[in-house]
Amino acid sequence: MKSLRRPKNKKRMAPMVPGGWPLIGHLRAFDNGKQSNHTFGDMADVTEHSRAGEVDVAFGELYRQWEQKGGSQKGVLVDMSQEFHDLIKNFSLMMIAGKRYYGASPNCEIGEAMRCGKLFRDFVDYFGLYLLSDLVPPLGWLEWRTKRDMKRTASALDELLEAWIEEHKKKRKDSVSGGNLLDLLLEVFEQQDNPSLDDGGHKTIKSLCLNLVLSGTQATIVTLVWAVSLLANNPDVLKKAQEELQRTIGESRAVEESDLKDLVYLQAIVKETLRLYPPATLTPYRVVMEDFDIANETFMFLQRDPNLWSNPEAFERERFLTSDREVDVGGQSYKLTPFGLGRMACPGIPLGMTMVQYLLARFLHSFDLATPSGQDVDMIENNGFANYKATPLELFITPRLHKSLYQNGSHRAC
Repeated sequence: MKSLRRPKNKKRMAPMVPGGWPLIGHLRAFDNGKQSNHTFGDMADVTEHSRAGEVDVAFGELYRQWEQKGGSQKGVLVDMSQEFHDLIKNFSLMMIAGKRYYGASPNCEIGEAMRCGKLFRDFVDYFGLYLLSDLVPPLGWLEWRTKRDMKRTASALDELLEAWIEEHKKKRKDSVSGGNLLDLLLEVFEQQDNPSLDDGGHKTIKSLCLNLVLSGTQATIVTLVWAVSLLANNPDVLKKAQEELQRTIGESRAVEESDLKDLVYLQAIVKETLRLYPPATLTPYRVVMEDFDIANETFMFLQRDPNLWSNPEAFERERFLTSDREVDVGGQSYKLTPFGLGRMACPGIPLGMTMVQYLLARFLHSFDLATPSGQDVDMIENNGFANYKATPLELFITPRLHKSLYQNGSHRAC
């Protein structure tokens, strides 16, 4: 019975990259002659430029779809669940490796884009797959076909990352740099004189890139889809959000990330969306210091607990402008914990919140939206690893700005 409860080999560990120091790991590798804050600032500048460029491409394509339908005042019917998925996946890929595999405008051969897109989808599907051998390890042989496909997917991902690195190394030799995270990592490790990194930081670079590509995008997609669904069902809230955008940005330029601090109503909408529809159905909390009660036996229900929130089932974004204006999602408030709490909070919260707010602001500023036949969007949740909307978010969208603002990069100063 003991062997049925747990695997025999308890010492199997994930491979470790050599050269890490206690506590700080390989953080010293970013000492490239600049102060660390300048190095990380350069990375932030790269990602901001990449995000803006990807929105330009995606929204330009939506504008062209509207034009192809004759520029109807009714708008063009679009599955925004798929559009947000493709856009955010491309966000991640462009920031990391300068690749665009999703949507109608890939920056590589169509065949390569389809193959790589499927590869990432397969990985995510396998990642959330429940196997019988997780519960009863000796029965793992029954799942040989699934495990074989998992290994093939992992091997194909490793080959893809190898190809990325070799491609970027070649470009650097030819003095051609794409200015993305992979280029910066290669630059950092090329300047290292560390014998323990005998592969030139190769494994570290692959690990970082794979982690960043495959993590973090789901929460952004889920939150955006729910936020736009709530706004479609609450046109008065949508109107107020667009009025705030009109006052702050106007119609002569597109939203920039520096504008987000002034969009307080939009920030409240995002917080209320995360309260009602947290992106992860289960958030792990591994250590507690003292006993306490959890409403309905799960942290998710804290965000709809009537003892903590007034009218908890309603979409009331004003609560974050009045009584709960100090409540934030940064992992320090037990009332609102969509990304974890305290030391176990997700380290990507600042970037994730910036992406959600920026994308939502750009979308609401760029397009009017309406539901088909004037019917409310259904708010049925999927039963899965992430809290996806169960059905596609199909909306009629109509451009709100001048045509020139939908042409890639035209809103930026030269």
